[in-house]
Amino acid sequence: MKCICSNTHVVVKLAAVVFVSMGFLTLTGCQSLDRGTGQRAFAVLDSKSGSNAKGEVAFIWQGHDVVINGKFSGLKPNAEQGIHVHEKGDCSAPDALSAGGHFNPDTKMHGTPDSGMNHAGDLPNIKSDANGNAVYTAKLSGFSVDGGPSGVLGRAVVVHRDPDDYKTQPAGNSGPRIACGLIKS
Repeated sequence: MKCICSNTHVVVKLAAVVFVSMGFLTLTGCQSLDRGTGQRAFAVLDSKSGSNAKGEVAFIWQGHDVVINGKFSGLKPNAEQGIHVHEKGDCSAPDALSAGGHFNPDTKMHGTPDSGMNHAGDLPNIKSDANGNAVYTAKLSGFSVDGGPSGVLGRAVVVHRDPDDYKTQPAGNSGPRIACGLIKS
């Protein structure tokens, strides 16, 4: 179901102070019907492909965007690693190939996150510190935090050994899968 919020911005700009609060309430009402309202999902990533990489990732749906927060260890020191949402929630294979390809509900080419010309599962690279640890934050659109066709619930988060170059098809030349975790609520 779509929410119809036509001319809300015009009303808010032209309205007196009394009507501004009414415009805000209208906007909030539309947001709750058509966009994320704080839904959350989490993944705990375990080591794969003989690595020591591990991590935790949280997805929080806020309006049109999803905020992604993560914490990782066991990465290459002072390096970038690719990270993606993969289509299958299956991390059972020792090399995480059971997670399938990148999550791509709109059948787009691989590319720079949030460019509009990318898989929904294309995320910005992780940047590790001198000890191979990383704190990760990204804010993206193009997917949701639910079990729908564009949702990440039930899929996997995968960390790769190398950085994503955001160009090479179909997966950015980011190398072996070194950590994998199921995304669940």
